[in-house]
Amino acid sequence: MATSVKNNSLPPSLISNLNQVLLSRQQHTIDHQSTNSSSLPSHSRNVDEPGCSKPLLLITNCEGIDSPGLIFLVQALLSDARFTLHVCAPQSDKSVAGHSLTVRETVAVCSVEMSGATGFEVSGTPVDCVSLALSGALFSWSKPVLVISGINRGSSYGRNMFYSGAVAAAREALICGVPSLCLSFNWKKDVSSESDLKNAADLCLPLISAAVRDIERGKFPESCFLNIEIPSSPLANKGFKLTRQSLWRSPLSWKAVSANRHPAAGQYLSNQQSLGIKLAQLSRDASAAGAARRLNSHRKNVEIESVGIAGKFNGQQTVKKYFRLELLEKETEKADDNLDFKAVEDGYVAVTPLSLSSTDQSKIETEVSSWISAALGKEKWN
Repeated sequence: MATSVKNNSLPPSLISNLNQVLLSRQQHTIDHQSTNSSSLPSHSRNVDEPGCSKPLLLITNCEGIDSPGLIFLVQALLSDARFTLHVCAPQSDKSVAGHSLTVRETVAVCSVEMSGATGFEVSGTPVDCVSLALSGALFSWSKPVLVISGINRGSSYGRNMFYSGAVAAAREALICGVPSLCLSFNWKKDVSSESDLKNAADLCLPLISAAVRDIERGKFPESCFLNIEIPSSPLANKGFKLTRQSLWRSPLSWKAVSANRHPAAGQYLSNQQSLGIKLAQLSRDASAAGAARRLNSHRKNVEIESVGIAGKFNGQQTVKKYFRLELLEKETEKADDNLDFKAVEDGYVAVTPLSLSSTDQSKIETEVSSWISAALGKEKWN
C-alpha cells in the first residue's frame, strides 16, 4: 500500500511513518486471520462442509415454514446444541399434497431468518423441498445425517398416509438414500393447544438423538423410515409402541358451493413471489381463456352455482360448478391394539415402519422393534 504525498500538507516524514504503520497492521491482520482459520473446527468455518463436527439434520414439514410445530421442533433441537440444522419447508400449507413434485413450472426459493438454523421456504410441495435440498443445488453438502418431517399438526396414520405431504417428504428422503422420520401430533379440535406441540417436540428429542447416534454407528434400520404419531396429551403418554399401518381414513366430504365462495384464484395470487409472476400468470390464464372461447364459440356455455345437483342439459352446453373438499373427524372404532390409530388413541406414541416395498414387512417390524428397545430402553417401549 502506498499513500501519495502530492498536495498533502503533512510532513513527508510523518506520511512515511503512517504508511509503515498501516502496512504493518495489514500484514498482522492477514496473519491473524490465517491462524484463526486453521485453528477453528471445520463447523465454525462452514457448516455446509462435509467435515462438520455436529451431525447435520434437514427439517421440513407439510404445513409451511411458519407453522408452530416446525418452530418448536427447531427450537428444541437447537437448545439440545448437538446438531446443525438446515430447514427447507413449503412457504404455505401443503398438508394433503401427497407425493407430488412440481414439474414444468418454476419453484421459487427464499431465505428465511431462523435464529441458529439455515432456513429456506419453497413455493412447491414437501417432496419438492426434500428433493431440492438433497440434490445439492440449494445446499453445498451432499447428504444430511437425518431428515425429519414435522412436527405436523394432525394425524398421518392409516390410509391418510397416502394423502399426507408430511409422510411423502420422509418417503422422498428414503428414496434418496437418507434415513428419515415423520413426526405428527394428533391434534384435537377445541382441545389441543400450541403448548402441546412444544411438549411433543421435547418428547421426540430422545428418539431423534438415538436415531442420529445409531445412524452414525450403522445400527439404524436402513430399509424403512419411521412414521411417528404423538398422542394428543404428550406429557401423559404411555410410552412408544411399534404399530402397523391401519385402514383408517378421514371421511371425505365434497360440498357444492357458490362461485363467489371459490377461493382458488385469490389464494393462488397471494402465494406468488412478485408482481411479475402474477402478471405472467394472469397473461397465461387470459390467453388460455381466449383460446377456449374461440374453440368453443359454437357452443352455448352455461355457468351455474353449485348449490345442489345439476339438472340435465341438452346439446353442447357446458356446465361449470364449484366444490370444496372437507376432511371430517371420525370416531375411533374397536380394533387391534397394535394398529397405529388405536395405539395413539390409547395414549401411546405409535411408531410405524414404512418401506418402499410391501415385502419383508414382518422382518422390518422386528428390526425396528429391536432398535427402539435398545435405543430408548425397555421401560419406554411397549
